[in-house]
Amino acid sequence: MAVLAMEKDDTKTAHAETAEDLSSAQNAEEQELTPTQALRKYPRVVFWCCFAIWILFLSSFDNQAGGVVLGIPQFRKDFGHAFDGGYVLPAGWQSAHSGGPTASTVIGALGSSWVADKIGRKYTLALDVLNVLVGITLETISTTNPVFFAGKLINGFSVGAFVTVSMAYVGEIVPLALRGSITAACAVSFTIGSLVAALIVNGTSNQDSRWAYRIIFVSQYGVAGVAAIGLPFLPESPWWLLSKGKQDKALKSLRRLGYSADEVTSKIAGIQTVLDKSLQETAGASFLECFRASNFRRMCVGIDPLIVQALGGAYFIAAYSTYYLQLGGYTVSESFQINIGQQVLSMSGNILSWFIIDRFGRRPLTVWGSAFTTLLLVIAGGLGLVQQPSFVKGTVAMMWMWCFFYNFTIGATAYTLMAEIATARLRAKTAAIGLATQQAIFTMWAFVIPYLFNPDQANLGGRIAFIFSGLGVLCTVLLWLYLPETMGRTYEELDEMFMKRVPAWQFKSYQTDAQMNIAAEQRSLKE
Repeated sequence: MAVLAMEKDDTKTAHAETAEDLSSAQNAEEQELTPTQALRKYPRVVFWCCFAIWILFLSSFDNQAGGVVLGIPQFRKDFGHAFDGGYVLPAGWQSAHSGGPTASTVIGALGSSWVADKIGRKYTLALDVLNVLVGITLETISTTNPVFFAGKLINGFSVGAFVTVSMAYVGEIVPLALRGSITAACAVSFTIGSLVAALIVNGTSNQDSRWAYRIIFVSQYGVAGVAAIGLPFLPESPWWLLSKGKQDKALKSLRRLGYSADEVTSKIAGIQTVLDKSLQETAGASFLECFRASNFRRMCVGIDPLIVQALGGAYFIAAYSTYYLQLGGYTVSESFQINIGQQVLSMSGNILSWFIIDRFGRRPLTVWGSAFTTLLLVIAGGLGLVQQPSFVKGTVAMMWMWCFFYNFTIGATAYTLMAEIATARLRAKTAAIGLATQQAIFTMWAFVIPYLFNPDQANLGGRIAFIFSGLGVLCTVLLWLYLPETMGRTYEELDEMFMKRVPAWQFKSYQTDAQMNIAAEQRSLKE
């Protein structure tokens, strides 16, 4: 019996060593690939990452559609009341239409991460596409505030799920060489959603009927339809399949993603090694585990940039820039045309981030991006002290600059960091906590800003930027102190550094065990 036990132990040890060797080989191969080589080698992976980004675009489009309608006179006429020669939406309903969906986004993010860990990423996304179709229908047919609110509330659940699950999916399938650019590209879905919404509203907002705002809601059917057609063919995440012990299905999924037979073997070994090591640090995959041991630090660091976005003025500029322009004396047509230019700048900034995020790193772009956008808000607030046309134009210029620099720095890197830093077993739940926290802050702003900004309330106007700039200073300091550099690191290396509690400022130069093993193997080959 003792001999048999020893033989079993030897077999397990040999198997573990083989898995470690395959994992090391796979890590070495990933680190040697350039982005161009990875793009040519794994076109199917890139395609399905783009499909996940399309689903993010659906969530962005719905979010933006609900916000820009506040700037459409016909919407304010149908759902609001007369005020000072025009129409305004009551502050209570304005807060509800903004805050209600944001609150349901929090619930959707948290709930979907649990569902995605139970039934998989693919089927969770499918359920939420069906849900969003119901919400779009209610938005389109609504003639009263309660019905419109119900549609927005239902869609909020799907918005939270789309961001949480899609980001987790992309982070799990994208090759290392493309991880920075593709996860940063996820943010372009938000800028494209805003741009498309602005273009549609610019062409329809002057109509004297309900179709002035209904067209933008009907347009969402097309985006959701493409998602519904593609979802049945989406390969399930091999990370999720292996975490559930479904190795055969994980093999098939990797083959569908374009990996060769030899690559599948080493990839499976690499994923399983990371999952096994993660299991040593993580007893389970519950939300509570995110708050234990090194997972708590990883969660905080991973979601911090999202929180900085929420505190640093992103909600105000996204939801209120058009309304601010109209209050500043611009016509409806002019305000929407300016908004289109703003969205083009945002998209240009994000596209630029694809090419620099793996050149300059996540930490510099995030920290200095937060610092510079905070400075722009200080200037915008100062210009807002004077209510003259030239100063309003200056504030608009600061908003334009803010959109560009935000989207090629922290607006892009936040999603990369969230996907990279979370441990494998808790990736979906970490993303859910990050999005839920961000949306909770957005919910607070949705209820507070109308009372600070509206002309029939505190009427702060551009001076509201001082509030966001003050918070931005604090956020920049925290990012400087605690944000590590993750560029070029495999998930196995990141696991090791967090488990060993490596300080944030040492991440860039730290030599991991995996790196030392590879270096030792290369030296032995030369000898």
